Amino acid sequence: MQQLFFAILTMIAGVLACVVYFFGTNFILDRLFPSKGLSGPNASRNLRITNAIRPWLFLGPALITLAVYLVYPVIESIRLAFHDKSGIEFVGIRNFVWMFNDGEFRQSIFNNFLWLLVVPALATFFGLIIAALTDRIWWGNIAKTLIFMPMAISFVGASVIWKFIYDYRPEGTEQIGLLNALVVYFGGSPEAWVTLPFWNNFFLMVILIWIQTGFAMVILSAALRGIPEETVEAAVIDGANGLQIFFKIMIPQIWGTIAVVWTTITITVLKVFDIVLAMTNGQWQSQVLANLMFDWMFRGGGDFGRGAAIALVIMVLVVPIMVWNIRNATKEMEGH
Repeated sequence: MQQLFFAILTMIAGVLACVVYFFGTNFILDRLFPSKGLSGPNASRNLRITNAIRPWLFLGPALITLAVYLVYPVIESIRLAFHDKSGIEFVGIRNFVWMFNDGEFRQSIFNNFLWLLVVPALATFFGLIIAALTDRIWWGNIAKTLIFMPMAISFVGASVIWKFIYDYRPEGTEQIGLLNALVVYFGGSPEAWVTLPFWNNFFLMVILIWIQTGFAMVILSAALRGIPEETVEAAVIDGANGLQIFFKIMIPQIWGTIAVVWTTITITVLKVFDIVLAMTNGQWQSQVLANLMFDWMFRGGGDFGRGAAIALVIMVLVVPIMVWNIRNATKEMEGH
């Protein structure tokens, strides 16, 4: 109850602070450069000044927040990557040499590559299929709501749910994990699924696919509804069946949106951390880059140099995809 109280209090304080800031800054600006009651050049000058300043009153807090929590950490990470574990002594590229010779780093790269192959493809595919199917049934909105619900759950919360699904009990005892209960029901032997090297990566991927499918479905459903009816009607008149309409008429028209969804999920996959931390903590060969960075930077005494070097690798992988995604999304907006 105490945590709930403080959460509600924080939200109320945040909203009140925004309201006070909005009215307070506008009040001060209008008092410094009044335009009401004046006429002639002074009124026009003050009006131009307030119109030039006012947008920055709204952008200011966001820009300061970005500078403090985004720009500064990037600059500091670059600096730390070339220093020792304490961040004081300059060591050149020693951290990068260690990184590319480290077996756990190579395992993390391989695991991230697996995640990149599987998660964006399946989440986008399932989202597209569900978006197309739910538009054709009367209870489609209910189905969309249920499928989108995992998006409201944190990655850690989703991991806790799936921990119960993958839960393992020794053979001969009652299985409380849904997956093992089904395996035993059909005559199989229970397994500790998340401890199986290589395959445990796919069991963890299921969690992110479960979460991201709802996101893909919502975006792609809106794109499908934006397809002109005339093109579909023309295809029907020409004798096209449902599958031909879907694959040859609909998908080509929303291909840009599919690419944006795909790359957005790809960025999420490159930064995946919570699920691995909560489910395996990187054990049993399930380590990924973000979790490895966290381990080196904050655990076992901490090594800021090695942790920052891994963080730079993640940034180098994410930034080009993000830039491409923004450009593609901008083109989509210009097209509409």
